[in-house]
Amino acid sequence: MNTVTITRTAQDRWEAVADDRIVGDGDVSRRPDGRTFISVDVWQDAVFEQLAAAMLADLCAPLHTVVGAADHELRSRWERLGFTAARREWEYVLPTDPQATGLGALALPPGVTILPAGTADEVPLRRLDRVIREEVEATVGWRTMPAEVLPCPAGPPPVDPAKYAVAVRGGQYAGLIRVAPVRRRARIGLLAVRADQRRHGIGRALLAHALGALHRDGIDSAWAEVDASNTAAIELAEAAGARRSSGYLELARP
Repeated sequence: MNTVTITRTAQDRWEAVADDRIVGDGDVSRRPDGRTFISVDVWQDAVFEQLAAAMLADLCAPLHTVVGAADHELRSRWERLGFTAARREWEYVLPTDPQATGLGALALPPGVTILPAGTADEVPLRRLDRVIREEVEATVGWRTMPAEVLPCPAGPPPVDPAKYAVAVRGGQYAGLIRVAPVRRRARIGLLAVRADQRRHGIGRALLAHALGALHRDGIDSAWAEVDASNTAAIELAEAAGARRSSGYLELARP
């Protein structure tokens, strides 16, 4: 292969060209929480370090990237460029059949009712969403949340009641679960309970409700991402029959 030429073709995109052919490209994405993620896709391994180094020279630190937990070779490449492990995220697959989850006979906690997706009032739902986001930011921080669950830079966060089931306790919205149904499998994007309403079984009740509803709709499994340090969420998922299917590692370069 002849000399590789690296060109920044746009504000967030780079190309590597050799022998008049594109042999790799790279891009960056800036998330609302302030993190900048870098990605490199090459057709020839020898191009990776050249393309990545050129991008790093153009960009301001800190930078982040994501690799598969089992992709040790790609992780090593980034580590040679100064990246280190920042956080780990597991992907779980959950059955929806109550006989598999063991949640079919689960009784609701005393004083708790569940509002099915599409029936919650938007104003108190938006208020609950805001409280939960503030609690997360004040404790573990949004950096531990899955990529989809991001803070909004300004203004109220978008909340679609059709995607949320809500737990009500003592007349107040206490917890929520967000589900995006897709063919044969659904995605659980967020399961959260207000700090002052925890330890009442609300999270488990919401999960049982959501999985049961999916099962009745003919969807046999759901998947969710969980931060590896969130032992409570991992225990809840595994107790419902979830199995770990894959994982991701976030690397950072300060």
